[in-house]
Amino acid sequence: MSPRQFPVCSGTDVVRALEKCGFEVVATRGSHCKLRQLAENGTRTVIVPLHDTLAVGTLASIVRQAGLTSERLRDLL
Repeated sequence: MSPRQFPVCSGTDVVRALEKCGFEVVATRGSHCKLRQLAENGTRTVIVPLHDTLAVGTLASIVRQAGLTSERLRDLL
């Protein structure tokens, strides 16, 4: 994945996108939000920093942990 594949977005935007694909907010502490998705093969947990702009590497890590692709994230945003 090249850095150009990811849009510039905030942590709040990413939380909304993950909620659209089945994640639920389970906790918020400080400037980080914990989301969880129950799946047939287990549970996925993703931590999203609620910053104004997420770094490309941070966004790539969130996408990987959520089991998404950059294209799917772009569609959800």
